[in-house]
This record gives sequence, structure tokens and C-alpha cells, in this order.
Amino acid sequence: MRIRQGLMLLGTAIVVAACGGSGGAVGDYESAALDTDDQKASYGIGLRVGGQISETKDRLDRAAFFRGIEDGLQQRDPGVDRAELDVILEAFGAEMRALAQAEAEREADEAAEAGAAYLAENGAKADVVTTESGLQYEVLRAGAGPAPTMGQSVQLHYRGTLPDGREFDSSYDGEPVVFAVGQLVPGFNEALMLMPAGSHYRVVLPGDLAYGPQRRSELIGPNQTLVFEIELLEIIDGN
Repeated sequence: MRIRQGLMLLGTAIVVAACGGSGGAVGDYESAALDTDDQKASYGIGLRVGGQISETKDRLDRAAFFRGIEDGLQQRDPGVDRAELDVILEAFGAEMRALAQAEAEREADEAAEAGAAYLAENGAKADVVTTESGLQYEVLRAGAGPAPTMGQSVQLHYRGTLPDGREFDSSYDGEPVVFAVGQLVPGFNEALMLMPAGSHYRVVLPGDLAYGPQRRSELIGPNQTLVFEIELLEIIDGN
């Protein structure tokens, strides 16, 4: 859970600052100077901590938060009994975990519903083939070479987008990439083994053939349907 990691990092940050900080107290933090290396390092510590506990932003009392930091830096007796703090922090963490889990489940359900609707619409197109696994593909250019098998390395170009067209990855800004069939998400592996060398396919991966229920990135959430354009340039080696 990121809140627990953030609180641990915050404790480390306080120790580091107490041992080697410049001694400045909390003030107008939104306009704090970021000129010296110490200022930049201090900002970096704060930035990491803030990112780790961002789920608490709507519940975090900034004044109390910075009072706690300053009391820690100055090695003062805590303003709340430590035993009480332990109980409160554990309960707070449990509540944040429950909220995060509920949000992840809501997001996963919405993505699965939207993905099913997109797959139904895309699958109804005349040129789209749906495989037994649920993978959908459209042949944009048919190749004349052999199709790769599991374990073979292939050279290709690809572009990955969400169904709404937002791009999350692409090789077209540089050189073609080399992948081994079997080392990618299931739907990508399946698509490659359907493609004769020289082919250009558009493929749609249901969430369970992509990254499944786990969040992959800011754009790729749980159960996210993914769209790839794949140009299989050549097979590099055999099994």
C-alpha cells in the first residue's frame, strides 16, 4: 500500500533532514526557493513523499502534517500520545486501503464494460476476425513469409493505443524492436503467431489478454482493452 510506503519514506526523510538539513522551518511552502542543492534535495524528498501518499490529499490536514514534520525535525515530544497515534494511523491506513480497493474495483468494472462494448462494435466489422480466445485482428497488409512460432525472435514496429486513440507506446519514433514470442502479453503473443512475416495487422486485445486486473500505468488501468498496430518485419531466428 502506497500510504504505508509513504509514511516509511517520510520517516526516512525526517531523519535525513534532521541529520543534515539547513534548519529552515516550514513556512510559505508554495513559494519556497529552489536554488541551492540543499533546497533542491529538500524539495525532492518532499516530492517523493507527496507522491507516495497522494491518496490522502483530500483527508490530509496540511497544518497538522507540517507540525508533525517540524516536531520530528526538532526532536520534540509528540503532541499526541504515541500509542494513540499508532492506533489512529493503523485505522487511517486501513481506511485508505479500503477506499483504494473500492476505487480499483470500480475502475476495473467500468473498463471491462467499456471494453466489451468496443469489442462487440469492432467485431461486427466485415474485415475483423475474432479468435477463440477473444482476440480480434484485421489484416491491413498480408505478408508472404512464414508465421513465427513460440520462442522465436521477431523484428517489428508497433503502436499501442487505447480504444479512444490515446497512444501509450510506439516504436515508430526509432528503430524497429526485437521481441521473443512468448515474452509479451498473451494477446500480443497470439497475434504474432497469426502473422506471416511482412504483415501489418491491427489487433484488439481484451483486458484478460493484455495486463488483466492490474494497473500497468497511468493510461493502462485494470481490465483495459488495448489496440495495437503491428508490422512484423522479419523472423530473426529459429527455435
